[in-house]
This record gives sequence, C-alpha cells and structure tokens, in this order.
Amino acid sequence: MCCFYIWVPVVQAGMPQTLSTSDMVTPGSLSPPPTEPTDGEQARQPLLDGVPSSASLDTLIQQLVPTADYYPEKAYIFTFLLGRARVRKFGPKLLQLLAEWTETFPRDFQEESTIGHLKDVVGRIAPCDEAYRKRVHQLLQALHQKLAALGQRPESLLGADKPISYRTKPPASIHRELLDICSDPYTLAQQLTHVELERLQHIGPEEFVQAFVNKDPLASTKPCFTEKTNNLEAYVKWFNRLCYLVATEICMPAKKKQRAQVIEFFIDVARECFNIGNFNSLMAIISGMNMSPVSRLKKTWAKVKTAKFFILEHQMDPTGNFCNYRTALRGAAHRSLTAHSSREKIVIPFFSLLIKDIYFLNEGCANRLPNGHVNFEKFLELAKQVGEFIRWKQVECPFEQDPSITHYLHTAPIFSEDGLYLASYESESPENQTEKERWKSLRSSILGKT
Repeated sequence: MCCFYIWVPVVQAGMPQTLSTSDMVTPGSLSPPPTEPTDGEQARQPLLDGVPSSASLDTLIQQLVPTADYYPEKAYIFTFLLGRARVRKFGPKLLQLLAEWTETFPRDFQEESTIGHLKDVVGRIAPCDEAYRKRVHQLLQALHQKLAALGQRPESLLGADKPISYRTKPPASIHRELLDICSDPYTLAQQLTHVELERLQHIGPEEFVQAFVNKDPLASTKPCFTEKTNNLEAYVKWFNRLCYLVATEICMPAKKKQRAQVIEFFIDVARECFNIGNFNSLMAIISGMNMSPVSRLKKTWAKVKTAKFFILEHQMDPTGNFCNYRTALRGAAHRSLTAHSSREKIVIPFFSLLIKDIYFLNEGCANRLPNGHVNFEKFLELAKQVGEFIRWKQVECPFEQDPSITHYLHTAPIFSEDGLYLASYESESPENQTEKERWKSLRSSILGKT
C-alpha cells in the first residue's frame, strides 16, 4: 500500500510513490569574544565567524556564552540548540538567549522540572530592575501560550483518518464526489496549499531531532527525548490520506468517461500545485494516480490526455535521487527569497524526502570526531536544512480559505486498499487469473458474495 514513513518514503511494488527565520540566519551585530583554540581547532576554515568546523564542547559553550559586550550570532545559537548541548547561564544577555530558546524549541520546556529550572534561572536576574521583571513575565507568558497551543494536535482535523472498506462504493447519503464541491483545478490547488501550510505550522524544529535521536548526541547515554513527534506523524498521515482520496475519487464513478474526467481534473490540479510551489500535494496526487487499482484501469486511461501527466511524473521522477524535483525545489526557493508577493513566497517541499535527507545527514555523520571534538559542521548543515524549512512554513497563505472544500478534504470517506481494488475490478473486469482470484476473494470478504 502507499505509505510514506516518518524517516524515509517507502513505496511497495505497484503502489505510488516570535523568532523569525531570517533572524536565525542573520549574523549577530557584535563580534565574538576571543577564544583560545585547542589542538586541532584551527586546522580548518571556520564556518561561522569565529566558529571552527569542529571544537571541544567547552570551546563551543564558551562561544555561546554572552557577556556584557558580546552576544553570539543567531545562526550559531540556532545550530547549538539544535545539537542540544547545554548552556552555561549567566549575565544580562541570558534573558535574550532564553527568549530565543523558548520561542524556537518550546517542547524543551514541557516538563514541570524544566519549567522550574527556567523560573529559577530567570528569577536570579529578574530583580535587577522593573524592565527585566517585565521581560521575564513576557517570556514566561509567551512560553505558556506556546505550550498550550502544542496541546491542540492537528490530528483532530483529520476526520476520516482510517480508510474504510465499503462495499462497491460509499453510501451516497454520506459521500459527494469532489467535482460536485469544486470543479476548478486552480481553486482546489489553492485549498490544498491552505491545508498544507496549516499543518506545517504545527511542526516545530525540535520534532526533527526527536524523530531521529534516541540518545543525547553530545554526552549522556540516557534517552534525551520522550515526546512523540505527533505533528510530524500527522503530516505524513495527511499525505497518505490525500493519496487515497485521489484514488477513491477516480475509482468511484461507474462510467469510464467520468473516471477519465476525474483523472484529467487531478492532472490539472497537480500542475497548478507545481506552479504554486506545493510539491507535497503534487507528489500525493501523482502517487494516488499511480496506485495499482488506478493504473490498471486501461480502458479509462485510454480516454485521458496523458501528455501533461507524463511531464509532471518526469518532474517528480525518483531517478538520480529526485534530481528533477530538487532542481525545481531550488528554483522555488530562489523565487521565495526574491518574492515581490506572498504568492511567490510559497515553498512546500515533498516532506517525506525532506525527512529522508535529514535522517541520513543525522545518521551518516558522526556527532564527535576521532579527536573527541564535537562535529559542529554536521549541526551547521542540520540547522541550514531545518532553518530553511522553518522559513517556508512561516509563510502566510495568500489564498482565501473555502471551508466547504477543506472540510471535504479532511473528512470525505476514502476506500481502503482492498476497497480500491474491489472498486477497480467492478469498473474494469480482471484481466488475468491472479486478478480474478483476488476479485473473488474481495467480493467474498467485503460483499459477502461467492
């Protein structure tokens, strides 16, 4: 079945495939304090001003600690926090550092004990004057609001989460075809973009770390993260749901002319998604149309103008590690950086491939080098990829939401894999003995017929 797992997209045979981010990557305005390099630390070119590509943990911590005249680059802070090294806490600039930490990685403060430590630390600097006390209050209030928001899981939006095995098709009383709700491909592409951006907003950068790291990457052997990656998992479920929804809408009509019309509609929707920069919905639509119950409908496909579909398939071809897609993604990312309108800022990556890239970067590079130094270059690259994703997910959707369409996308019943095959066989008869045996088995198990 079509299933894209958290860390790598898996395709079985025959089936488819507020701290702004700009602040994070903008160098700080103050120069770093001089540090005495230890053996080997000056052998390589620094990747950030004053920061070697590898160093001892003590040196990295020294680089992070603010003083009266120095505050570390924000790109460095983000990279350091992504690596989850501990921070020595002192000085007036600590409050600014804590504000960025709680804003960017709020889940680090979900435990009551951690909140207690945070209050203890800020309590030591709050008495300085009224301005500090006010900033402390704002920090804690903002953190409380973020933690409360994290309790509102996006899974609740996914009404029809589990595919349902109906008989030949869902009862008419609880199902309307998508073309009855929205017959304009561009409008549907806009609403899909709405859903994608809404779901992306729930995913925090710490979830990427939690998805792959079972132990503290820098020190202890104890488990470092216990919080599940709920938002990340829910987003992958959304991708799978969209695959099945596309396949369901194609297999449902009884007449091949109608099925061909639905296929051509989704081809146009996919093309509009590509033009918008919504690569995740694009891949889900292509995957749904490539599922075996759909691709076997030869009589239906014979009535479809497939030239545009083949072009889109070429763009998302996995050959060469998705070389064509990565080229298109870079073009969309460049357009986003130079955008003159919010419409041009949209970049929604093929999410399962992004997760795969981050996973292999994390697994393929050691956290420590043979000389014992922290491999900070690895964390810089992780920060680059995750930071770019954060910038993309913070884009506000420029399209007006249509609640009737988004509600349908979230809640319309979908066939299970068996339901799709049965509907496919009912639409176009089995062609070989294997298909005939499977059809007979499905009719027996689902319809109760022999």
